[in-house]
Amino acid sequence: MTVVVMKNVPDSSHVADSTAVKTAVIIPPVEAPPLSVSRVAQVGQWFGCTALPRVIGLALFVLVWALIASGGNGLPGPAQTWTSAVEVFSDPFYDNGPNDKGIGWNILSSLERVGIGFGLAALIGIPLGFIIGRVAFINGMLSPIISLLRPVSPLAWLPIGLLVFKQADPAAIWVIFISSIWPMIINTAVGVGKVPEDYLNVARMLNLSEWKILTTILLPATMPYVMTGIRLSIGVAWLVIVAAEMLTGGVGLGFWVWDEWNNLNVEHIIIAIFVVGIIGLVLEQLLLLLARRYNY
Repeated sequence: MTVVVMKNVPDSSHVADSTAVKTAVIIPPVEAPPLSVSRVAQVGQWFGCTALPRVIGLALFVLVWALIASGGNGLPGPAQTWTSAVEVFSDPFYDNGPNDKGIGWNILSSLERVGIGFGLAALIGIPLGFIIGRVAFINGMLSPIISLLRPVSPLAWLPIGLLVFKQADPAAIWVIFISSIWPMIINTAVGVGKVPEDYLNVARMLNLSEWKILTTILLPATMPYVMTGIRLSIGVAWLVIVAAEMLTGGVGLGFWVWDEWNNLNVEHIIIAIFVVGIIGLVLEQLLLLLARRYNY
């Protein structure tokens, strides 16, 4: 759109009586860039800043892997591993007995153990974190116990689980539970401790019940800390399950890795490593999406 601005300019023929003559100054219109051009620019920026570095990083990783494998040390290369992966995932749910199941059954078994152990840890750890952060006496009573037990290696708890439960499967769940409960307790307690005192003073003035304080003040204010603890705990649980299943046996990714090592099938071990990494990444990203809903 063309904009016309009227400007007062003195007329030379009537300078004496200071009569002004209006002249028009035409300002050319400023056109916005086409939508398609800006869209292309955004896509190019995303590709140059996000996608391209990741593609280059993965390509370098595969290249280094191929160079190491070409040294004749017995390590399968990318092409050999890919061929084996296609074969493995062509029938992931075959069942030839308790010690010969497809990788799909092993993944589901590991996820089931992680879900049970992690769920129990959340049911106990998050409420306990609220109690520790809210009651100073309980905080002082449990702090030395948590400080003593938290650094213990997860696999050190496995013999205790085998002794108490007498079975490998509950023992593996016990290891996941005891390893993943600490981040949820600590992060929840820290979140409760960082709630502004003004909020609690207003609650006291309004004579709110403890349940009302928990649901309307503490829970919304500490939710980002709780979600951080959950993210850390699921990462620990997924790391621990593979090592625990190597020692307990049965069906699961850890047992599958150990069984393939006994069969000297290194390609399947590398496949299991990638599967564990991909599943862990997916779990973390899902929890990140969930955490963004409570980032307030």
